Amino acid sequence: MSAGQHSGPRMESSTADGFSQQAAEGCLELEAAFNNQGFEGNDATDSSSAWSPEEADEVNNEPAHHSAHQPVCKCGDLDVVFSYKASSQKLVVTVLEARDIPDKDRSGVNTWQVHTVLMPSKKQRGKTSVQRGPIPVFKDNITFSKLEPHELGGHAVRFRLYAVHKVIGEKMMGEQLFYLRNISQEGEVKVTLVLEPRSNLTSLSHGGVPELLVGLSYNATTGRLSVEMIKGSHFRNLAINRPPDTYGKLCLLNSVGQEMSRCKTSIRRGQPNPVYKETFIFQVALFQLSDVTLMISIYNKRSMKRKEMIGWISMGQNSSGEEEQSHWQEMKESKGLQVCRWHTLLES
Repeated sequence: MSAGQHSGPRMESSTADGFSQQAAEGCLELEAAFNNQGFEGNDATDSSSAWSPEEADEVNNEPAHHSAHQPVCKCGDLDVVFSYKASSQKLVVTVLEARDIPDKDRSGVNTWQVHTVLMPSKKQRGKTSVQRGPIPVFKDNITFSKLEPHELGGHAVRFRLYAVHKVIGEKMMGEQLFYLRNISQEGEVKVTLVLEPRSNLTSLSHGGVPELLVGLSYNATTGRLSVEMIKGSHFRNLAINRPPDTYGKLCLLNSVGQEMSRCKTSIRRGQPNPVYKETFIFQVALFQLSDVTLMISIYNKRSMKRKEMIGWISMGQNSSGEEEQSHWQEMKESKGLQVCRWHTLLES
C-alpha cells in the first residue's frame, strides 16, 4: 500500500485550528515513513533506538502529501483525544470509541480492544479495556511520559484495533499512525483516525495465506518457556491438489544463531487446518530471554524422504516481523499467563 492512500484525520480543537489543514495533508503517512529510515527493526527493549538529530530533522521535514486520499479499504474510525502538558512532559491519549468497524459476520467477533505504542522506540505501550458491541466505547486514558517539548515532533503514536476472541486469541483488524508534530504544546486535540487494514479482510477467516496459532508463556522463577503449537490454517499441498500431511519443527537458537534445543510435533495427515495442541518446554534463564530466538517451521511431508516447507516464523531476539516481536514482548510482560496469537507464515 502506498503512503498516498491515507486520508487525513478529522480534527477538532480550540488550539488546533491553525494546523488542521496541515494535519489533513500530511500527518498520517504510512508507517513506512518510519520503516524506510530503519526504525522498524528496533527491539522494543533496545536502548539504542533513539533517533539522531539528523534523522529527526529528516522526518520533520518530510513533504506533506498533495491531497488527502480515501484509503483503498478502511475498517473503521477511531475517536481519540490528545492532551500534552509541557510542564510534566506527559502526553495523555484518551481512546473514546470506534465506529464503522467490521460487523460480527465479517470479523467473527463482537469484542474489541485498542493497543497503542509510542514510535519509534516502542518502549512505551498501552491498551484499552475490552469492550463489546458494534460501536465499542472505551473512554480509557493511556499516558506516555518523558516527552520533552522539543522532541515531540519526532514521535508518533500507533493505534491498532484488535478483535478479541476467547479461543483463538486476538486478530488485528486495523491500524493507523498519528504524528505528534501535529498537536500543540498545550491544550487538547480531538482526532478521528481512519483505521486501515494491514491486509484485506479476507485474511480474517484465514482465507488465503497459511497462518499458525501459537501460545507462549514464560515463568521467570523456573525459567520455563512454554510454547504451544495450537492449530494451523490454510496449509496447502503445493504440488498436488490434496490436503497436506504437516508437522511443526521448533528450534531455539542462542544469540549467535547456534541451536540450543529442537523438537517437533507429530504429523497431522490430510488436514489443511490441522489442530496440533502440543506443548513444548524450553529451559531459558531470565537473563537469556532477550538473547534467544525461537524458530517455528511448518513442513509438508511428501514421502519418507521428501518434505517441503510451507512457511516459518521466528520470535525473540531476531523476530521475523512486528507481530512476532509484539507477541514475544507481551509474553514477557504477562507474568506466566499464556498469550495466544495468530501468525502469518513466511515463505521459505
